[in-house]
Amino acid sequence: MPDTIFALATAKGRAGVSVIRISGPDAFRVAKIMSGLEVPLRKPVLRTLKDSLDENLDEVLVLGFKAPKSFTGEDVIELQCHGSIAVVSSILKTLSLMKGCRLADAGEFTRRALMNGRLDLAQVEGLGDLIDAETEAQQKQALLFMQGALSEKLEDWRRDLIRAVALIEATIDFADEDIPQDVAPEVTGLLNGVLKDLKRQVDGSFAAERIREGFEVAIVGPPNAGKSTLLNTLAGREAAITSEIAGTTRDVIEVRMDLGGLPVTLLDTAGLRETDDAIESIGVSRAVERAKGADIRVFLNDTDASPSFGILPREEDLQVWTKSDTYGLRKGLNISSLTGSGIDDLVSEISIILERKSSIAMVASRERHRVALNSAIIHLQEGNLLITKGYDLSELAAEEIHLGINSLNSLIGRVGVEDILDEIFSSFCLGK
Repeated sequence: MPDTIFALATAKGRAGVSVIRISGPDAFRVAKIMSGLEVPLRKPVLRTLKDSLDENLDEVLVLGFKAPKSFTGEDVIELQCHGSIAVVSSILKTLSLMKGCRLADAGEFTRRALMNGRLDLAQVEGLGDLIDAETEAQQKQALLFMQGALSEKLEDWRRDLIRAVALIEATIDFADEDIPQDVAPEVTGLLNGVLKDLKRQVDGSFAAERIREGFEVAIVGPPNAGKSTLLNTLAGREAAITSEIAGTTRDVIEVRMDLGGLPVTLLDTAGLRETDDAIESIGVSRAVERAKGADIRVFLNDTDASPSFGILPREEDLQVWTKSDTYGLRKGLNISSLTGSGIDDLVSEISIILERKSSIAMVASRERHRVALNSAIIHLQEGNLLITKGYDLSELAAEEIHLGINSLNSLIGRVGVEDILDEIFSSFCLGK
């Protein structure tokens, strides 16, 4: 029988209300001992909690959820108490003295929900992403995961693949019976349909991953082109030191922000120029390296187009003339960080590009997802090839399809994911 676990489910510190969650076979017994009365199901009741010495702890709202109709799939009690540090501490201390109760490990409530079939692995990842979401786009994407968007796609793929493998195995098992032998056209049609969708998922997973982790926009250009001033203007604070002295920025400065609901990290980089200063030279090298990996590069120039030090402009990069208050308007995008002129236009251009990039996002959004999808693609392509080579290879073709299904099953935790569970749940708080 599993332990009964408990933890603070809300943030630590003072608050109007704090929630303490209890889950396990002794949850209702513990609540009855502390409150002196039975806890009704799914009906909030006001109770006075007492400690082991029969001293009052707090007046709380108690909610009871009977297994399996709870978040964890076990008996669950939630205590909504006053958000005093002393109150929460005293309730947790009293619970720790109860026989069969212990403080939950990080993510243990969610892990029990997974083990009891209340959530699958993709939904668990979605829940973690929802907790960490900083922007509207991240919230929407995480909510889709938590509500089972990837799981639903998987069931569609499994249905077609199980149909395909059943057709193949029927021709093997009943080879001497009076059934159609040529199932190849329907099987290859099913496989090709699934393969097309899997490849779209892989291609779109990179955009989805960027939405989850954040896009990077690097501001690059020669010294004194106004990179740090632009960063400070966009950030709305003095995030970087600005100076008329060339080479002030020596390292990459990062500022996290929300652009049109999308998570963006702005990168202020060292001025690109040849230098004998060893420290500045390191800064230039780092600037080039980070800029090459960024989703968008904003190339700033004040007077003349400057060398890009091997950073070849891409179609989505922006060429921007700075200091329009000093040099006037030139052909193209002009800004002045000093007066704010053109800044809204620049932000709009960046947002349009990022929205275009994010528009191809699929439900898969992690490297783990890509590995599973690519593994399935390899097996299904091999199975498809074997089908075209003749009936004698049907058993091998069926086995490849089974392997493809197993690869897809790992997306939601049906097979082969024990090695990654600890890593996933370690990022959860104790109350989750």
